[in-house]
Amino acid sequence: MRPQLPALLLVAIMLPATGDTLARVPDQSSDASGKVQVVEVTAKKYDFTPSSIRVKQGTKVELKITATDRSHGFKIQEFPEGENKAASPGLVFSSPQDCLKIEANQTQTIEFVAQTPGTYAFRCCVHCGWHHGSMKGELIVER
Repeated sequence: MRPQLPALLLVAIMLPATGDTLARVPDQSSDASGKVQVVEVTAKKYDFTPSSIRVKQGTKVELKITATDRSHGFKIQEFPEGENKAASPGLVFSSPQDCLKIEANQTQTIEFVAQTPGTYAFRCCVHCGWHHGSMKGELIVER
């Protein structure tokens, strides 16, 4: 067992003097749960994949949307379906939202906190062809 002694001494020397035995990784967000849910979305002719996205209430969400064939757009409602628009928005964005244009073979990111349970419709907001109107989906915020 003597040959292992130098390795143990080396490990002991390299540990921090503060008493911590592991480095701490900072949180990626400042929401209540400390988590960021990253969702990869593809936009291609008349289709978002996935077209239905589920997240938990209070989660910070990053939608990373990639247009795979041509330019597309992404617009999501701030209020859940059927909610009074006079209330506070259910999705709180890190920057003002309108139509986000995504060029062909590029990725854009939308960040928000999903505060209010409900279903939020999203759609393509850049005319992309004959069936552009059918290019839509939903974000479902669950309790």
